Amino acid sequence: MYSTLIFLHSLTRWFVVISLIYAIYRAYKGLQGQKTFSKSDNSIRHWTATIAHVQLIIGILVYTQSPGIKYFWKHTKDALDNWDVTFYSLVHALLMLSAIVVLTIGSAKAKRMGSDRDKFRVMFNWFLLAFILIFIAIPWPFSPLSNRPYFR
Repeated sequence: MYSTLIFLHSLTRWFVVISLIYAIYRAYKGLQGQKTFSKSDNSIRHWTATIAHVQLIIGILVYTQSPGIKYFWKHTKDALDNWDVTFYSLVHALLMLSAIVVLTIGSAKAKRMGSDRDKFRVMFNWFLLAFILIFIAIPWPFSPLSNRPYFR
């Protein structure tokens, strides 16, 4: 079960990154081109948030089943001396949760804006902030915080 969760987690993170980049791109183009916030733009906003929420649920399941996390909470004092364990137990989890909160707020605010320009602006700003948080929290192979290969 845990290995299946890890696989789903690894797969869906790419969906989050790709959908978020695409949503930011659409918001930027809509903002710059003074376009109408179309049904397609609204769907992109909605599905980006939905994919991120699915990833959050999978991430919580992985978090609660992870041997490293279980070790951290049983031996917190010793575990804090190991940066990799601390990163995944606290930093990664809090940054990702913060990113999903930011993304959710941005999605809800964009949905409720009156003008098309405001919808694009809010979507761009909040989704970009969420993307930056996610980018920092992902253990990319080049990350100074903690790193893993692109595919495990």
